[in-house]
Amino acid sequence: MTKNIQAWLDARKYSPETLAAARLVLDDVRRGRDVTTAVRHHPLAEGGYVPKHAIVTVYRQLVENGEWEKDSALLARIRMKPIRSLSGVTTVTVLTKPYPCPGQCIFCPTDARMPKSYLPDEPGAARAFQNQFDPYLQVKSRLDSYLAVGHPIDKIELLILGGTWTAYRPDYQEWFIRRCLDAMNGTESSSLAEAQTANETAASRDVGLVVETRPDEITLPVLAHLRALGVTKVQMGAQSLDDYILELNQRGHTAADTLKACATLRAAGFKIVLHWMPNLLGATLASDHADFVRLWQGYCPDEIKIYPTQLLEGTDLYADWQRGEYQPYSTEELINLIADLKLTIPPYCRVDRVIRDIPSPHVVAGNKRSSLRQDVLAELARRGQSCGCIRCHEVRGKAVVPETLRLDDYTYNPVDAEEHFLNFRTPDDHIAGYLRLSLPHHSEQETHTAEVLPDLENAALIREVHVYGQALGVGKEQHGAAQHIGLGTTLLQKAEEIAHANGFHRLAVISAIGTRKYYETRGFQRGQLYLVKEI
Repeated sequence: MTKNIQAWLDARKYSPETLAAARLVLDDVRRGRDVTTAVRHHPLAEGGYVPKHAIVTVYRQLVENGEWEKDSALLARIRMKPIRSLSGVTTVTVLTKPYPCPGQCIFCPTDARMPKSYLPDEPGAARAFQNQFDPYLQVKSRLDSYLAVGHPIDKIELLILGGTWTAYRPDYQEWFIRRCLDAMNGTESSSLAEAQTANETAASRDVGLVVETRPDEITLPVLAHLRALGVTKVQMGAQSLDDYILELNQRGHTAADTLKACATLRAAGFKIVLHWMPNLLGATLASDHADFVRLWQGYCPDEIKIYPTQLLEGTDLYADWQRGEYQPYSTEELINLIADLKLTIPPYCRVDRVIRDIPSPHVVAGNKRSSLRQDVLAELARRGQSCGCIRCHEVRGKAVVPETLRLDDYTYNPVDAEEHFLNFRTPDDHIAGYLRLSLPHHSEQETHTAEVLPDLENAALIREVHVYGQALGVGKEQHGAAQHIGLGTTLLQKAEEIAHANGFHRLAVISAIGTRKYYETRGFQRGQLYLVKEI
């Protein structure tokens, strides 16, 4: 579907009076008036005000018709929920179909209509349920909704949720990703390879592909298959790093399994996201404090999701609570706990979430506030403290002056590797862009990895390159924006220097499908599953 046809279809949702009022609002905003003030200055005759969706629709029509030139600054002012693409990419979340999970966790809800641990009225899950878990329809509807509120859809991080991805049949995995890519490409494909090739130059490119699984599911052959699918990031439910707590909650794996999985993922170049759950059965505030510190001792995830245990009816944990064997933390206890923990997070890690999107009516006892992140940040502000994680330091929509940026090299040591977190920071300590460089230790792990993934033999690994700020279209520029001003290229050059200085003669990057050509223009060549460069 062409853009102008889409704009015409969007316009049909509104009355001529609404569209006319939206045009007046746009004229006012273009002249410098605040959006909210402009909307209130042009009330609708039938009552109420112009919806922001209509304002974006009219803007797109004017551009498509050639009446107006594209104006990225104007679009940024009328864009709804700008934070959705302020991290440099636009995330599209999809869910797999209901399928048996190898885990028997006592805290997980079970709904036969949904994948294990999900409920049908969680926001992302609800979209999947409405689209009957069809990957094409899920992606298409999400892209359409982003366009309707003014977000760019050039660079997409595809986040596939649904429990244990690696437990699904390989043919289902391939079909699911192929259909997601078809929706981004706007074309039908007959194979995954065909869809991947088309996506390299598509209007909506996959710049990150994320799946979730369990630590005991991670092996090198599994990771080779994930690379063939195009996966670049893996989420794992660690939940706890205490074997006693893991056994009580029937997780079915040990802390050692999680540590080994992290080492294997890192050796294969994947980004690592760990889920961590305070307030599990058997945990206390003191034990959770101690457990969180273990995350930075060998595991060293790139991102974490903090998921406080939520007591849901119908779970085994609910029966424990009824017997008086389990007590949820109060909201105040959780806020203080997470505020304390946030102060210990190293600068190479990003906190993606601090609570699940489970609607509060499902929560039987304990915290029911979905705004826990904001509550924690407010508590830190009250204390005069701040978190050092990536998310709390992203430059987002702030203007960037390239000449004032400094390049920091934060070095740390997870198991079996030396990591360099190369990051550009503004004078007020905000991150404009970063690169994750992993230097594998000469070990049995490295030897085994090279046997299964020959591209990685004697290679230093670039596990991620990310430039922050409002997501811009491929090749587009915007005054003061961090993207497309050469930060990524400079980071790659610095990574090459560090790798060479440490005795590596090859550099490998775990490229997403839609970024392959970016790396090729910077001297990398295609290997079997990675892009490589001799140095």
